[in-house]
Amino acid sequence: MKSAFLSVFYPYRGGISQYNSSLYDALKKRNDINLFNFTRQYPGILFPGSSQYVTKDDSLSFTTSKRTLDSINPISYFKTAKKISKTKPDLLLMGYWMTFLAPALGFVAKMVRRNNVKVISILHNVKPHEKRFGDKSLSRYFLKQNDAFVVMSKTVRDDLLTLIPDAKYILHPHPIYNRFGDAMDKIAARKKLNIPLDKKVVLFFGLIRDYKGLDLIIDSFNNLSDEYYLVIAGESYGKFDSYQAQINRNKNKECIMQHIRYIADSEVACLFSAADLNVLPYRTATQSGVIALAYQFDLPVLVTDVGGLRDMVEPYGAGIVVDAPDSILISEGIKTFFNENMKSDCEENIQKFKADYSWDNLAKEIEDLYKNL
Repeated sequence: MKSAFLSVFYPYRGGISQYNSSLYDALKKRNDINLFNFTRQYPGILFPGSSQYVTKDDSLSFTTSKRTLDSINPISYFKTAKKISKTKPDLLLMGYWMTFLAPALGFVAKMVRRNNVKVISILHNVKPHEKRFGDKSLSRYFLKQNDAFVVMSKTVRDDLLTLIPDAKYILHPHPIYNRFGDAMDKIAARKKLNIPLDKKVVLFFGLIRDYKGLDLIIDSFNNLSDEYYLVIAGESYGKFDSYQAQINRNKNKECIMQHIRYIADSEVACLFSAADLNVLPYRTATQSGVIALAYQFDLPVLVTDVGGLRDMVEPYGAGIVVDAPDSILISEGIKTFFNENMKSDCEENIQKFKADYSWDNLAKEIEDLYKNL
């Protein structure tokens, strides 16, 4: 099968780029595939982070892509569609994760389909975590330009079917990453990070945004003893002042370590290897690349019962699900995990998830979906 894949790739960093790179490695084993990338993903004024690009310490593999699509330049929409069509693909594969990109990606898909090319999009989100006026209309416009979809959670599936009731799709949870190196010895990792060796270590990892509930995990530490230790690692998309004030007031503030910055890929293995439990106290979610990252290092997780997080944890016995994004429930869940010595069983169960949801399996399911269109 000859394919084109339009999304974000190297030199852009982040979870979507990592996902696309891993999927590309699986797809190219059996397919002739051309990659098409952005010249501008977001205007600087709309991007709250420090940079959109990889650093020398990131592990994202170099991929040769044609950088053609400018998210805010309609002329580039025409040019991108033309360049994709010139490669004469059977399939155009795209990634979709926010409504800001709907006009650009939707237009390209519409134009390419005129050449009898099938279009399948991987839906990381249908409804954005941070809602804005016009989201539903923009998502519906984009979705209508597709022939089928890949979703990673029941929540995204349900959001899709609300807008496109007869949509064709496959559901395949987020595969496990393998790009962040091998796990380290726990003691060595803690010594490297200056984490006390006798603590029960909880990790909050990833971009810090309001919906991810960092304030909840900080509050939960007021309900725990000083035998617990919290590591916060991630870049803050917005001011960190309110979180810092919470930490300063926390009775266990001496047991809270902060790495409030972009975490390079080379640092990931040490952080996850040092932890006993990865906590995702999210207020909203679809699925989570952080869970897939934790599973790479056989690290159990605690998640709130929002979006599709339960589906990535509970069926596999890979951690704890608390009923709501509430600091009391989170602290009780943390205590349960340690008091009931759940770690070894969870680590063993994570292997089942790894076996079922590989990148090769996802590539095969996308190929089968195309054949049935």
